[in-house]
Amino acid sequence: MLSITANIINKMPVFAPKKLICPITFLLLLTIQRSQAVLNDHYYDETCTQAEKIILDTVRNASMHDPKVPARILRMFFHDCFIRGCDASLLLDSTPENKAEKDGPPNISVRSFYVIDDAKAKLEMACPHTVSCADIIAVAARDVVTMEGKDGRVSKAAETINLPAPSFNVSQLIQSFSKRGLGVKDLVALSGGHTLGFSHCSSFEARLRNFSKVHNTDPSMNVDLGQNLKKKCPKPNKDRNAGEFLDSTSSTFDNNYYKQLMVGKGVFGSDQSLFGDYRTRWIVESFARDQGLFFREFVASMVKLGNVGVIENGEVRLKCRVLN
Repeated sequence: MLSITANIINKMPVFAPKKLICPITFLLLLTIQRSQAVLNDHYYDETCTQAEKIILDTVRNASMHDPKVPARILRMFFHDCFIRGCDASLLLDSTPENKAEKDGPPNISVRSFYVIDDAKAKLEMACPHTVSCADIIAVAARDVVTMEGKDGRVSKAAETINLPAPSFNVSQLIQSFSKRGLGVKDLVALSGGHTLGFSHCSSFEARLRNFSKVHNTDPSMNVDLGQNLKKKCPKPNKDRNAGEFLDSTSSTFDNNYYKQLMVGKGVFGSDQSLFGDYRTRWIVESFARDQGLFFREFVASMVKLGNVGVIENGEVRLKCRVLN
């Protein structure tokens, strides 16, 4: 059985409003219409009736203190599901015997694990050993479900090499997504999650200087954006937190991300490549024209991502950071 709620039919708007009602953003507003996936939105109705409210309140409180939390939860969900499926293996701490996913190079900047820890602690008080860590991430994202509501027991830093890099071209991105049963439209739609994203300089600075023998700066980058990023990411740079938002309307879940790609203002090379390749350019243009279309396709692709991998021998962890 699949657990938790992705199709909370008729409870909320089908897509998030353009302006945020509160810092919790679209993650707790976005729902989907009837999905072909077999979802159970009453999974915890008898075993933990307070589950969704506890998670929502925890995320809302964290978001009010740190507006980056919603984007971080979305990224956490993506990075977790893309490796072994949605099993919360990203949450496990490393041990002397094993370097876990969260310490793999692509995940060093994944943050706000404390939000999941806080929610889990409250859930253990309300209904012990019932709600999985994987389901906590899923409810926080509000779009997707996890397989069987179980947490994985395996987490290896070496496997994070399978995450798509910000320097990937379209061919590499398509190959990476196809290995998980995700198509070209899923690739472009899920990339739209960067509408809430923030990146440190290390993920895009290769585009700014000594890009190639012919070009010092990536020629696909807007000139003004390139100059602005060079100021924010000087060499040498002593500010470890320096970086840039991936969308000029970073506090709003909208389709502006795609509009920026059309004028060369994608921060990641992988993002900008979506507009430079004929296989993806038409989808970028479609989403830039029609925000409602983007919302619908994003939700559908998130559901597909949530169904990647099936956990047959999992567990409900008492603490999300360690195995029972």
